[in-house]
Formats: sequence, C-alpha cells, structure tokens
Amino acid sequence: MSATFPDHAPHSSSTVSRSSSASLTTSNPDSIRPERPSHHRDMEKAVQVGHSHESKLGATAAVASTKAATTDDEAIRAARKDASGSVKQVDKRSLDYILRSGLAGGMAGCAAKTVVAPLDRVKILFQASNPQFAKYAGSWFGLVTAMRDIKRNEGVPGLFKGHSATLLRIFPYAAIKFLAYEQIRAVIIPSRDKETPFRRLISGSLAGITSVFFTYPLEVIRVRLAFETKHHSRSSLRDICRQIYNEQASRPSAAVPSAAEVKSAPAMATAQTVSAAVTKATPPSGIANFYRGFAPTLLGMLPYAGVSFLTHDTVGDWLRAPALAPYTTIPHSDTSSPRGGKQQSRRAQLTASAELFSGAIAGLVSQTSSYPLEVIRRRMQVAGAVGDGHRLGIAETARRILLEKGIRGFFVGLTIGYMKVVPLGATSFFVYERGKWWLGI
Repeated sequence: MSATFPDHAPHSSSTVSRSSSASLTTSNPDSIRPERPSHHRDMEKAVQVGHSHESKLGATAAVASTKAATTDDEAIRAARKDASGSVKQVDKRSLDYILRSGLAGGMAGCAAKTVVAPLDRVKILFQASNPQFAKYAGSWFGLVTAMRDIKRNEGVPGLFKGHSATLLRIFPYAAIKFLAYEQIRAVIIPSRDKETPFRRLISGSLAGITSVFFTYPLEVIRVRLAFETKHHSRSSLRDICRQIYNEQASRPSAAVPSAAEVKSAPAMATAQTVSAAVTKATPPSGIANFYRGFAPTLLGMLPYAGVSFLTHDTVGDWLRAPALAPYTTIPHSDTSSPRGGKQQSRRAQLTASAELFSGAIAGLVSQTSSYPLEVIRRRMQVAGAVGDGHRLGIAETARRILLEKGIRGFFVGLTIGYMKVVPLGATSFFVYERGKWWLGI
C-alpha cells in the first residue's frame, strides 16, 4: 500500500500543474506574457484616446456641416423671399411701382383738395372777377365775408360746389403727376451723384405738364361749376359739359395789318398775323372749348410743379441733415415700413410736423412763382361764361387784366392763395410720402 502511493502522487501533481497552466494560458494571456514597461502602456492609451477624439471631432464637423448647409438653405430661401417680398431692390420702372406710386399720389391729391375746397371756391370767384364777389377781392376780411355770403345763399354745400368734379379730376391728375415725377426723375437723375437742383426742377416741370395734358378738360368743368353763382337754378355736371361744348366763340375781325403798321411795329403786326391764323384754324366750338386757357396752364406749370418738387426735396434734405435728423426723422424708417415689413434702404421718413412744414414751404414758393399765369388761365377758362364769348389769347387776356386793375390784377386773390396753398401743399406731400411708405415703396 505504501509502495503504490508514492508512485501516483507525482503523476497527479504534474497533471494538475499542466491543467492549471493551460487554464491560465487560455483565460488570461497577459498573465504569462512578459511584463511591458509602463510608458508603453501609456502610449497605447494615448493612441486610443486620440482615435476617440478624432471620431468625436469628425461627428462634430459633420453636424456643423449639416447646420451650415441648413443655414445656407435658409439664407437662400430668405434671399428669394426678399426678392419677392418687402425687402427688395425697388425697380421704379416696374408696373407694380407705377401703380403704387400712382395710388399714393391720387390719395394725396384728393385729401389735399378736400381740405381746401371752400378756399378754392372763393379764390376762383375772385380770380375770375365774378360780379357778385369782385367787391370782396383785395380785402383781408373779403375771404370771410365771401364765405359767409356763399353759406347764407347756398348753404354749406355751396362752399364745396364743383368739388365732385374736383375729385374726379384731381385723382388722375395727382396720380399722373406723382408717378410721372418718379419715372422722369429715375431717367434724369439715375443716381445720387447726378442729383442737382436743375434736374429736380426739370423733372417736376415735365411731370406737371404731363398730368395737365391728360386732365385739363376736367379742370375747365370744375372751374365753370365753381364760377356759377345762380341761386335758383343750378347746373348739373352734364349741363355744364353740354354748355361748354356748344359755346360758339365769336371770331374777331382778323384784318391784315397795313404796310404802315408793319413798318412801325413789325413785332406787333407779326403777333397779330399769327394770332389771326391760329384763331382761324381753331374750331369755334366743340372739344376745343374744353382746352381754353391750356397754353398759360402749360407755361404756369413749368414754374409751379418744378419749383414745388424742387423746394420740397431741398427742404427735406435740409431737415435730414445730421444735426437735425434726430429731431425731424422717424427712427428706422429708412429700412422698415409701418406694417412691420422690411424694405430697401431709402431716405428716412420725416416726422409729421417736419413733413407738413416741408410741403407748406414748397406750396408757398411755387404759388408765388406761378400766380400771374394762373390768373390769366382762370380768366381764359371762364371766357365763355362772361362777356361776348370771345376766345382770348394769353397776350390779350394779360392786357385786359393790366388795363382793368394794373399790376395788382395779376395777384388778385393771392392772400387766399397763400391761405389755401399752405394746407394744400402740406397735406399733399404728407399723404404722398406716408402713402409710399405704407405701400412699401
């Protein structure tokens, strides 16, 4: 028993050792490898951390790239939106701009004329030397007395007589005038460095002539309605049109000047010859009657409209000077509209008081420069309603006014003109500028 035991003991021990070694080799290979230096293990860990950081950086870059692409897409969509929305490069030659500026101009004209309609009625009566109101002309209290008489005889509607024809005329007139000014200005003044007072004057004058050409017949109808002072019978718009159309203008004797007259006054003889030829070629009635006084209107519009726009823009530039801008302009109005949308950078909007002041000064200066021609025009327009119906020319009308009342005759009603033109110009330019701003142009 003792002999066998020692024989088996060594064998079992070796077997256990081999089994244990095999299990150690299989379960943990590092346990049987030679131990590496610590700095090698640190280097391996650093490499693993580096790979991890590279992966994270790659993911972050991918996210950033995606966000950038999204931002670019949003910017492109915003740019496209701006191209068709409120923030855009305004094309003044586009149909949209023309319609919007015309709408703003028409509203401005109607608002201004409504404010001054009573004053306009009295001024026409003074200018045209209406027999019933001639005694009030030239007096500081003549305006109040005339308005009181009109109200007593015709009621409050009498102060607005002819106003329906006024609105019918003024909307297209003001619309055409303002949109024509914008269009002509865009051609004559294509950039800020080319903006000069002379170019502004020409732009305004051409705009005024354009509007008058298309709306003058309505002006004649309005003046004739306002000139009528009958208490018992009032003519309707249709009656006035028929009356003007059927009026027969008596032709003056167009005698050929003698040789002595030609020799003594060649210029006067030439003028008489030309006047006789024009009178002969002009129809005695019909559509031509609606253009009575058209020539002095064109001459008067050159200074009136031109000086009006020139003065308004010049005073506006003064009020927008850096020293006054904080007190006279609306903050951020150069890049935003009242409805909250953005718009192309433009001149800052003046405050209400500054804009009204600018328009009032423009009306005052323009009225003074063109008033004598306006008086001549009024007298020519009502020629068929007074006298023998003789169609007068500019020179003959001016001569009659000079003989009747002297130089002062060319400024009859100017006091009322000033009282009228201040609110007229102020209201017109204020409503127009605010209308453009509200419409986003």
